[in-house]
Amino acid sequence: MNPTILIIDDERHTREGLRTALEDKFDVYIASDVAGAMSILENETVDLLITDLRLGGDDGMKLIDRALAMPRAPICIMMTAYGSVDTAVEAMKHGAYDFVTKPINIDRLEILIQRALRSRETETEVKELRQQVEKKYGVENIIGESPAMLEIFETMKQVAPVRTTVLIEGESGTGKELVAHAIHNLSNRAKGKFVAVHCAALSPQLLESELFGHERGAFTGAVERRIGRFEQANGGTIFLDEIGEIDASTQVKLLRVLGEREFERVGGNASLKVDVRLIAATNKNLEKMVAEGKFRDDLFYRLNVIKITMPTLRERKEDIPLLVNAFLKQFAKENDKPLRELTPEAMNAILAYNWPGNVRELRTAIEHGVVMAGGPKISLRDLPMTLRQAAPPNSASAAKFLVQQGQHLNLHETEHRLIMRALDETKGNISKAAQKLGISRRTLHRKLKIMRESEEQ
Repeated sequence: MNPTILIIDDERHTREGLRTALEDKFDVYIASDVAGAMSILENETVDLLITDLRLGGDDGMKLIDRALAMPRAPICIMMTAYGSVDTAVEAMKHGAYDFVTKPINIDRLEILIQRALRSRETETEVKELRQQVEKKYGVENIIGESPAMLEIFETMKQVAPVRTTVLIEGESGTGKELVAHAIHNLSNRAKGKFVAVHCAALSPQLLESELFGHERGAFTGAVERRIGRFEQANGGTIFLDEIGEIDASTQVKLLRVLGEREFERVGGNASLKVDVRLIAATNKNLEKMVAEGKFRDDLFYRLNVIKITMPTLRERKEDIPLLVNAFLKQFAKENDKPLRELTPEAMNAILAYNWPGNVRELRTAIEHGVVMAGGPKISLRDLPMTLRQAAPPNSASAAKFLVQQGQHLNLHETEHRLIMRALDETKGNISKAAQKLGISRRTLHRKLKIMRESEEQ
């Protein structure tokens, strides 16, 4: 089934010409005014709307407002011969996906349409996935709209239903265990146990016993039989964190479990069968360890069927405001404090900091700020010393600009000002504005839509 497009223009030759140019790839409806367009929108499923700004006595901006307010809102593209920075910015504020000027270049328009439809498809899939994740594991645990996180959500969706082994790489504090747990909860093993083992915390002998269990008398202190984590996870998922720390002997036994789905308890002879999905994580470079002879290559290949690389927080700074909001709500509620925002100075310091401890460090910093805050907002002095020292005194960032103007805004207001400033500075160019803000074009479109919805409420 072809995507459906609605073209609205009061000039007959324009709308007919566009229909002729696009109808070989799309199902195309046309209308000459807002009334005709709304009739089609109310009775047909429309994926994408292309409207002229000037529609005789009607206003294309108002049509976009009405279209986007519908239960299944189409993607909206504005076209006009009256191109200007103000018009472009206004169209984006109203929720338009993009803005084109007449005369229309058909090839460019087709590329734009395909990009918009792919964006809608991806956003729908990610939204569905996030709804599942939020329902099963909590929105405060996995947050992100950056391209890197959207890619991880997509990978999670692909790997969750199958039994394939997953290797999650990334620095400490990036959320490796959270992703592992979410994959389990999204899978058909969700009713089974999710068993986590932190390999670096145990000696080789204790780790082997922890994983596979032991028989009574297997070693000094083994006064009774112990059921290992693999047996506990039967029918579910076992998560081995810091797998690069396991010794050579345990690597051999783990390889057998992956290959044959069986093992023996320490000190036992009976082979035990298990049905377990294994997810491993490491903050080390396993390929380098294999080259150095510190990790078995055959085990590495067994683990590395699907690899997820967690981005550092400094690589996805556009997600920081989302994380800050989530942690602020969580800790304000836990500590019974009516805090809902940070001062611009505090937010500027958070954005300037390099976050070597990643999301875990950010979480701790916000908790620290909530506890220390004596006023209605978290200020710079309420944050840990490392952040206060990192705050650049002469920052030329847009956030610092707001501070210098004496505008003490909450997070949403600050974000709104930053976006509008970037659009102004780039003369309404969405791609350049997104680059200036350090976020993806898709993320900027989403934020503009949220801004529009907030203004309507």
